[in-house]
Amino acid sequence: MKKTILVVILPQYADWEAAYLTSAVAMLGQGQYEIKTVSLSRDDVCSIGGFRVSPDFDLASVPSHYEALILIGGMTWRDENARAVKALVEDCCQKGKVLGGICDAAAFLGTVGVLNNVFHTGNDRDDLKQWAGAAYTGEAKYIAKQAVRDGNIVTANGTAAMEFAKEFLHALQVASEDKIMEWYQFHKLGYYTAPMPKM
Repeated sequence: MKKTILVVILPQYADWEAAYLTSAVAMLGQGQYEIKTVSLSRDDVCSIGGFRVSPDFDLASVPSHYEALILIGGMTWRDENARAVKALVEDCCQKGKVLGGICDAAAFLGTVGVLNNVFHTGNDRDDLKQWAGAAYTGEAKYIAKQAVRDGNIVTANGTAAMEFAKEFLHALQVASEDKIMEWYQFHKLGYYTAPMPKM
């Protein structure tokens, strides 16, 4: 039976922030994972780039068994109705599953208190503090780095789709560290400059 990874996408989600990670899970995971999308409703969700997705689940129908939860950034995490995702995030944390947030979705994790006791990053610490207010007390653990993994929680800024994918793959242990790094270097450095695997 395949393990489910839930990907939360809201209207105007940043499609490029999901692409490397989900494709790497499929390629490196050797068929053991399935990607399922979640949104606020079952209505089609359109990305910033115009990709239209029919979510597999709305928040009310999310399965109770899953391996990981990924929050993809975008333009609407600050809308009031996005707060409904909080319960799913809390469920993920209570179950000790792998949790990831990139771009404004990483900052959203700060607004629900998830980042207070783990090292983390995001687009901007001051913006995170202002948005999250009293819910965020983790300023001392903020690291100005493309992506940060602390235990089962992975955060990244909006220019770090590759780094986010790499850290999430490590957290989920989708493949060996060597395989993950081969994948990362190939896509990051390019076809002609990445070190090729030893035969």
